[in-house]
Amino acid sequence: MKISELSPEYRQPPLHAGLLTDLNRVVADVETLDASDSSSPEKIAADLRRLLTKLASAASSSSGPDAAFRLKVWNLGFRLWNACVDRANHGFPTRVAEAEIRQAAPELLLLAGLPEDIPNARAKAASFFHRTGLVWLDLGRADLASACFEKATPLVSAADSEGERAVLLDLNLARARVAFSTGEQALAVALLSRSKPLAAASSEGVKALAEEYLRIGKAALSTKPPDPALDAANLLTEALDLCEKAAASPSCATPTTPGSTPATPNLQVIKDQCLRFLAVERLEAKDYEGTLRCISVWRASLGLGEEHPSIGFMALRACLGSGNMAEAERELKTLMANAEAPDCVCVSAAELYVASTGPDAAFKVLIALATRCHTGAAAAAVRVLKKVVESAGAETGHARAIAELASDERVVKLFDGPTNTHERSTMHALLWTCGTEHFHAKNYEIGADLIERSMLYVSRDDESRSRRASCFRVLCLCHMALRHLDRAQEFIIEAEKVEPNIRCAFLKFKILLQKEEEDEAIKVMKTMLGYVDFNPEFLTLSVHEAMACKSLRVAIAALTFLLGLYSARKPMPMTEAAVLRSLITLLLREPGSEAEILKYSRRAKLRMAELGAEAIFGKGTVGLRERNWFAVSTWNMALKMVKEEMYDYCTEFFELAAEFFSPVNGEDDANGILVCKSLIMGVSAMFHVEEVNKSPLSDSDLKRGVEMLSKAGKLLPLTLPSAPVTSDPLEDNNLLFLHTSNFYRLLSRMDTSAHPQQLQLVKNFAASKACTPGHLLKLGEIASEGTQPNLQVAEFLLKASITTALASHSPSYGIISAALRRLVCLAGIQDLSGSTSDAVYDVFQQAYQIVVGLRDGEYPFEEGKWLATTAWNKANLASRLRQGSVARKWMKMAIDLSRHFENMKQYVSEMEEYFERFQKSSGKEPDECSQQDGAPSTSLSGSVSQPGLV
Repeated sequence: MKISELSPEYRQPPLHAGLLTDLNRVVADVETLDASDSSSPEKIAADLRRLLTKLASAASSSSGPDAAFRLKVWNLGFRLWNACVDRANHGFPTRVAEAEIRQAAPELLLLAGLPEDIPNARAKAASFFHRTGLVWLDLGRADLASACFEKATPLVSAADSEGERAVLLDLNLARARVAFSTGEQALAVALLSRSKPLAAASSEGVKALAEEYLRIGKAALSTKPPDPALDAANLLTEALDLCEKAAASPSCATPTTPGSTPATPNLQVIKDQCLRFLAVERLEAKDYEGTLRCISVWRASLGLGEEHPSIGFMALRACLGSGNMAEAERELKTLMANAEAPDCVCVSAAELYVASTGPDAAFKVLIALATRCHTGAAAAAVRVLKKVVESAGAETGHARAIAELASDERVVKLFDGPTNTHERSTMHALLWTCGTEHFHAKNYEIGADLIERSMLYVSRDDESRSRRASCFRVLCLCHMALRHLDRAQEFIIEAEKVEPNIRCAFLKFKILLQKEEEDEAIKVMKTMLGYVDFNPEFLTLSVHEAMACKSLRVAIAALTFLLGLYSARKPMPMTEAAVLRSLITLLLREPGSEAEILKYSRRAKLRMAELGAEAIFGKGTVGLRERNWFAVSTWNMALKMVKEEMYDYCTEFFELAAEFFSPVNGEDDANGILVCKSLIMGVSAMFHVEEVNKSPLSDSDLKRGVEMLSKAGKLLPLTLPSAPVTSDPLEDNNLLFLHTSNFYRLLSRMDTSAHPQQLQLVKNFAASKACTPGHLLKLGEIASEGTQPNLQVAEFLLKASITTALASHSPSYGIISAALRRLVCLAGIQDLSGSTSDAVYDVFQQAYQIVVGLRDGEYPFEEGKWLATTAWNKANLASRLRQGSVARKWMKMAIDLSRHFENMKQYVSEMEEYFERFQKSSGKEPDECSQQDGAPSTSLSGSVSQPGLV
């Protein structure tokens, strides 16, 4: 009985039958897989991974699968592979899951072993791995591709058969490609070298190896790998040598039968490519002779057929690089004549040619391009001319040649028609840019020429108005720079016709300035304000232009126009204070402009009051500096007018200075002294005006002066010295003295009810530390003069002056003597008014007491003489009036005073004689004068006639 005849319960199932069943099911699923089912490939790939793991475990067990099992696995592997190939042939998308399913087929073959019944089993398994690796390469997974190639290589490494050698060659070439892409260039070259013996046995192998050398050579040429062992020239040379050897072998001879193909495939295409890229490599290495040799061989191999356009292009580059311009021109003509050469290649060649030869040869090239490029002649001309401009640089001769070329009728005609609108704009922009570059380089003549030629490419429609106007304006600027002012004016007039705007008006203004037509320039400047695109910045520029042309009048007018815009609250380029400052600065240069300066200084003050200091001058340090400028300016202007004795505007300038110096918004009163000084000197200027004009101050002026001095009085404590002033010069700039004297003079214009106020005013001054004897004397003189003198104040001041002077360490007897003389005059007025006191004699007694003990010359000579003479003359008057006792006392005073002055001693003896005669003639009347306390005593006698002293 056979085993098969046994009942089922006694029959043993095949080993690993379940694994085969599962594999068969999965393979069947792949064979029936629908393209619309997107989730199934991933599931099948996962199932295959699981089954491959089980199969690997079974294959490694001690009771491994038998030959029948292995054969069935091989069959399943082939079915799986064929199913994957069918799916690929029917256009199924190549995805990772599909690649995993495909790789499962060679994996099954590898795990099943190599059955002896299957021919070329190793080559087939290795081929499956090779083709699967190529799929992974297409998916960008070089790592998985390399793994497939590495699994396949040991299977055919022995290369026992032709099939194994062919597969091993394919594997080596694929591994070389992967190694190169992953940066292992040395390994790639080694694999190619290792493949040479394998390729030698087959013409197809030679072709494949040559293609791979070519592919890697081209990649090395484009990527420039850092590895010096990977030289593009060497790789391309290897490919070329393989082609040459294959062509020389007997197997590639003529076909054996008519119509049959040679055993060796046609390698001419690969050879041509090798020569082409070798020429590129030599060209990049600037080996122009080597490039031309490669091209020569290439052309020789072509025979009479049409050559590729790249040959002529590279030949042109090599000829230009080697400096062979004649040969380069022939190459360019050949390329232009090649019907297969694209227009873009011809234009690029023309660009290279004219870049080397310059604008002289550009015209012939442009005409050739116009003939060659039937549809894009204008675009080609633009490209060539652009290259000419770039290569010409700033050389004037080349620029003139460009201008002539661009304006030639035949070149301009290329740009006719509505289809060339873009090219015309580009051409205009090219010439415009070139012209403006020369303009900025101050090559104005050539710049103007290029700009004018550029207008040949600007249409006269409304859309081009702005461009044409810009050309006219630049031409105007060029001729202005060349001082061709009439020509410049013609261009700006044309620009205004095309597009009237503020820029045209400004250029016209500049021309009129340079022509020194100031009235017309001011008129044009005034019209600027009416333009729609007017910007105040143009008035600022007008000021600068006027100053550059030294036209002060026009600059002032521009600033005046600019100033008129501030009331409209428009955005302005400068602060209003800056405009006023500039205007005043310019007016200071103009003689007789004091009224205008005052007008704009007034405006600064009014705007400060209206808007606030920060709004008009600015904030922070900048604003403070700006306001100080106005303060100093008005102050200096006032001082200048005082110096020149032009007092009409002095008071207001001083008053404005005080306003500008005054602190605002809580600022520190750092300028308090200047404010005080400005106010006081302003009132002083009022009195000067009164004196010069011989007209009394009005009531409003008096009220204004009182307000100014009242304000100054509040600031005076800041100016007072901390110690008494020991010197007594009559300084007009002593603030407290000026304040007191001016205030006193204002009060004196009122009725006598102000006398007590005047007295208190001078008493306060006399008590201050700033008071000096000279100040008191001056005030005393003021008090004793005028239509309404205040004698009480005058007496107080003169006596205080004497007292203060005597109390000093070095008394000024000039001041003392002057005060004594004034006191004598005041006392005389009191005596004449009927006073019972002998006030004049009291003053002489005080003078005598001061004189006694002084060295000769300390007391002023003239004042001493005046005292003695006055006393003697008073005695003479009393004698005539028969007042003997009065006459005697004044004679004694005169004689005693004369004895203390060296220059009066010559008169003393004569005076004494007269006094004795007078004593005898007047009888024995008691001498009342000698009985008074402090009276000078004498024993002189006089005669009846009294000598006169002068």
